[in-house]
Amino acid sequence: MAKAKPLTSLNPQAPACQMARRAVYVRLDEMYSWMADVDIPYEVRGLHNLRIAAKRLRYTLEIFADVLPAPCQAFADELAQIQDELGAIHDSDVMIALLRLCMGSEDAGPAYEQALVKAGKQKSKEKLLLQPEMVAAVLDPDVAPNSRQRYGLEQLLLKQSESREEHYQSFRRHWHQLQARDFRRELLDTLQG
Repeated sequence: MAKAKPLTSLNPQAPACQMARRAVYVRLDEMYSWMADVDIPYEVRGLHNLRIAAKRLRYTLEIFADVLPAPCQAFADELAQIQDELGAIHDSDVMIALLRLCMGSEDAGPAYEQALVKAGKQKSKEKLLLQPEMVAAVLDPDVAPNSRQRYGLEQLLLKQSESREEHYQSFRRHWHQLQARDFRRELLDTLQG
């Protein structure tokens, strides 16, 4: 997960509304720094980082709700929806990775192989697509699926892949609707008003 951009140049003596606006500007820039990943369906890490950045912006708007213009709540609501949509994609990505591992699939792809390597090397604060304990449990040869179970897992993988595509398309449509109405400019204008 990408680290939050630091909030610099804050003056503790400044009015709270001024500090809040500065925090929102930083968090908004942080969220839009991941915008290039929106149209890359399997940019798992980038989409996850976009979700985290949207969450930080949403929380900033909610924490400072008392000193920001009232219409900022509508922006927080949009960000909550973005979070939910990206969260559904992330959940699908995790389930797909686990299913592929469980079936011993060789088509798990390089992204999943990298996640497995990183799972063993991760720092305690780092959050990965797959946690080491989950990987170890799924790769246990004593719990390998039989042919009937494998068929069921393949059907579940197919459904999960279809669901992931639906979640991604829904998120992408929503994101582009927000961009068509210039969500960023709307929020900035609201903060100025």
